Amino acid sequence: MEALFAKTKEKMEKCLDALDRDYKAVRAGRANPAILDKVMVDYYGCATPINQMAAISVPEPRMLMIQPWDASTLREIEKAINTSDIGINPSNDGKVIRLSFPPLTEERRKELVKDISKRGEEAKVAIRNVRRDAMDDLKKLKKDNEITEDDQKNGEKKLQDITDSYIKQTEEMEKKKEQEILSI
Repeated sequence: MEALFAKTKEKMEKCLDALDRDYKAVRAGRANPAILDKVMVDYYGCATPINQMAAISVPEPRMLMIQPWDASTLREIEKAINTSDIGINPSNDGKVIRLSFPPLTEERRKELVKDISKRGEEAKVAIRNVRRDAMDDLKKLKKDNEITEDDQKNGEKKLQDITDSYIKQTEEMEKKKEQEILSI
């Protein structure tokens, strides 16, 4: 039964990791290199992440600077950023690419907060689905007479406690991201 709890925690942890990656990709008016994680550059016919082709730094709170290790890839990186959905136009000076993040409008902040809430709710649903699968496994163990009814009840209570703690972590991540967006 402990293996079931460990597997459940591992799956719930993956839900939190996915939510964390989602939140990092949300543009909150501050420069964050994670926004470029999903941008792929055509590098000699192979899709390559920008962070494997260039040094990405944050010289100012609202600016990212991308300095390619191979200067000939500057145009491809700029093209990939333009075709991506990050919504920022790069400026290329021949050596580095700069991405300037404009301040967010109040309306855009509210939209982002709604999106943050939606993603948080999706993560909670995923965590509850993991709990449901684990509960089904417990019922199957009881049906196969591998555990007693008391063990099943105790297991269900422990699964609910685990679920509650992960839901609480999700809500904390959601609040933190909302405050980050609204405080700029």
